Amino acid sequence: MEEPVVLVRATENALPHAEGRHLDRNVVVGVDIGRPCDALLAFAFDEASRRGCTLHALHSWMLPPLAGYGSTYNPEGNAQIAQSMRTGLDDVLKPWRDRYPAVSLDARVVVGHASEQILETGSEADLVVVGRRIRRSSIGPHIGPITHAILHHSTAPVAVIAHE
Repeated sequence: MEEPVVLVRATENALPHAEGRHLDRNVVVGVDIGRPCDALLAFAFDEASRRGCTLHALHSWMLPPLAGYGSTYNPEGNAQIAQSMRTGLDDVLKPWRDRYPAVSLDARVVVGHASEQILETGSEADLVVVGRRIRRSSIGPHIGPITHAILHHSTAPVAVIAHE
């Protein structure tokens, strides 16, 4: 298992709370319901539990090109897709809710590009948690475009968790 990497920018926001707790700030985690992400969720739930703060779990999806725009807009179809995404996120989070019942969880499914949605939700967060799949090849990028964008644009500290 690879260790998490945390990027903390040198700002006043990076200073710890006087009492060691962060009740006024939150942890945000980006969740891809189509891939295993147990390491990512374990880290995020543990951090929220230790900090005594709310965990915002966010799954973002894009409208299908022909189902969401122009004359072929289908609100019923989009509502079905949204409900399917919500059910998928609830299924992924259920074991973690059971394991961490004291953690206040705000699970959201939103339409839009994942990096933009995570950056917006994480703009007031104390920590943003994103994943990176473990790649065995020594060539090619080792982080994806979403994690890359979060690392470059987040105003909050960012934890990058390697996972399968």
